[in-house]
Amino acid sequence: MADVLEYKCPCCGGAIVFDSTIQKMKCPYCDTEFRMETLADYDRELRSEQADDMKWETAAGSGWTDAEADGLRSYICKSCGGEIVCDENTAASSCPYCGNPVVLMDRFSGALKPDYVLPFLLDKKAAKEALKKHYTGKRLLPKIFKDENHLDEVKGVYVPFWLFDARADADVRYKATRIRAWSSGDYNYTETSYYAVCRKGSIRFENVPVDGSKNMPDELMESLEPFDFSKAVDFQTAYLAGYLADRYDVDAEQSVGRANERIRRSTEAAVAATVKGYASVTRESGSIRLDNGKVKYVLCPVWILNTTWNGQKYLFAMNGQTGKLVGDLPLDKGAYRRWLFGLTGAVGAAVYAALFLISFF
Repeated sequence: MADVLEYKCPCCGGAIVFDSTIQKMKCPYCDTEFRMETLADYDRELRSEQADDMKWETAAGSGWTDAEADGLRSYICKSCGGEIVCDENTAASSCPYCGNPVVLMDRFSGALKPDYVLPFLLDKKAAKEALKKHYTGKRLLPKIFKDENHLDEVKGVYVPFWLFDARADADVRYKATRIRAWSSGDYNYTETSYYAVCRKGSIRFENVPVDGSKNMPDELMESLEPFDFSKAVDFQTAYLAGYLADRYDVDAEQSVGRANERIRRSTEAAVAATVKGYASVTRESGSIRLDNGKVKYVLCPVWILNTTWNGQKYLFAMNGQTGKLVGDLPLDKGAYRRWLFGLTGAVGAAVYAALFLISFF
């Protein structure tokens, strides 16, 4: 039995057939007509579509020399399991993430040495001042939190990041419409024109960061961005003096998915921004292919501030370059209820006043 070739309507998805009276293809469902040449071009476009190809060469970092490893120590947190690396002269009494005691190991056990490091530009005093400023203007923050709360610890930590570089080649197809409306006599007419819009282009990405630490939530680290990676310098153990360094526990290969997602979102947004002048635009298909993808391993400066109030711990983080601070604050439930009651009362008074005025008309 011969195969039956079936064309789908790009507008509604129905099966279209050839109408000999008009010598065109026509959809019996939405009555859209197509020239044969248009369908041929559309068919070629569909056949040329490719799948995503977002693969990376994930080799990054290098091995430590014996001399470098001899000068390093590592701390293991019994609570969260994090491993913190520092130089042999740096003392640590607790984990910067969860605040629990840490255990000092005799010697650092090897891992990849970072390619680059972003040195700290802001000190501990700046971190404390940033936290105080973070409290300012928070009407629903418990007043006693500012008075009684105290910082358990403020620690400078180098957080591991994987930086992804690549060129993204995008090929995306959209279904778009333009609508024309007019009146004639007693009738109103609406004409909808459908378009297949294709976009192709390339975008160069450099230093797309992905947090390589399980201890630092990805959302928290992304909130601290951006880091100025133009200030990155070749890694030397001397930069660890006086600071801690979180050893990566998410390797480059495991970070590829998050890097791809960030690149995909940025690429699709940039391409979609070029489709203008239509009443509606719907993405139908597309692919993104990466070329010359490379990965670098870098340590980024972050101040970690642990504070306790009402028996609960709160974690804040500050970008050691820019001073941007993020973290959650407690809510004064009593103040919130008073605020909500006041808002509800104000709305009720406004409605009552409006009804009162209406009654005079």
